Amino acid sequence: MSETLTRLSTLIGRAAEAHYLRRLVLSKSDDRTVLRTVVTLKKIGGREMLQAESFLADNKAVHRNFADASALCELLGGYAQINLLTTVGDCEYKRAKSGREVLLGGDKLSAQLSAEGGATVAVEGNNRDKNYLLRGDEPFLIELGISAADGRIHDKKRPKFRQICRFLEQVRDIEPHLPAKGRITIADLCCGKSYLSFAVYHYFAVLRGREVEMVGVDLKPDVVAFCAETAAHLGYAGLRFVCGDVAKYDEPIRPDLVISLHACNTATDLVLTRAIDWSAKVILSTPCCHHELNQTLNCPEMAFIARHSMLRQRFCEAATDALRLTRLEAAGYSASALEFIDPEDTPKNILLRAVKRGESAADLAAARRAAAEYAAARAFLLGENKEDAPV
Repeated sequence: MSETLTRLSTLIGRAAEAHYLRRLVLSKSDDRTVLRTVVTLKKIGGREMLQAESFLADNKAVHRNFADASALCELLGGYAQINLLTTVGDCEYKRAKSGREVLLGGDKLSAQLSAEGGATVAVEGNNRDKNYLLRGDEPFLIELGISAADGRIHDKKRPKFRQICRFLEQVRDIEPHLPAKGRITIADLCCGKSYLSFAVYHYFAVLRGREVEMVGVDLKPDVVAFCAETAAHLGYAGLRFVCGDVAKYDEPIRPDLVISLHACNTATDLVLTRAIDWSAKVILSTPCCHHELNQTLNCPEMAFIARHSMLRQRFCEAATDALRLTRLEAAGYSASALEFIDPEDTPKNILLRAVKRGESAADLAAARRAAAEYAAARAFLLGENKEDAPV
């Protein structure tokens, strides 16, 4: 093994020993049948080991366990790019076609690993999936193609399964803010194939034994028809689907909970508008494709960012979601942005969570302050008059 890979192996070993290792991502494999490999620290048979999960071109995944970092040497040599991610810092190994190697950030990471006080990573066992709210053999997962008929989660669908389970954890967290008794009403806007509609309905109706009335709304007739047929096949009597434009849709029974997964661009704003109009008790929305502000940004003070296209896009993504949160606060909600899922599963991993406040003097004052902040932010970013800013 080369000197550069030896240095990397040493850093991996130190990070693993200190429990600072988040993951090791190996890409650009010499073997074209291997897409990438992810190495994490796992407890197997009571012993801590490095587990490598290789994702193959035929949608299969292969696991190998290594006693320590030195045992990884042969594996490391088969990849042209390796990213070591720890809780105290990162480094990156690259091998050019000429064979030239470089380890970027290696010295800095070495110093960071030597410092004390870094956050440690809990070492999980291979039974991690058993801690999920879902097992994998739920009928709706089989119907939607997440799992096989025997309940085994398809390798290619594991990220989607983790996404669904993580969303249900968020639902469980906000459950105390929903009615404790009687019927719960829920709307999934821009529902698409409705993975979340079925999962959330299952959570309340099956796992919690509650009476649920839930509607999924989407523009695509074929998708809505598929979802309606699936709900009927599953016997989900309280789950229905409507083909319609979210901007014009109105629900006669005001939902307690409004959810939305990856509504594209301004569709997320339409979702929030409907939820605010309905005075929903809780809103859970994961945005997608932030294009609007990128096209309408009119702020000379931000020119030093805006002239760089990649940085402009990232700035506009963060600013758009911050504006949305401030708008929700102005409408009487307590709002926050959370990391929804590991960015390795999807980069669209921000969840906007809003819980309706009360009507106390303090709550109303907080909403007025947020409304003023929202108007000022729009005026700054878009060149609007503060008085013209919609809330």
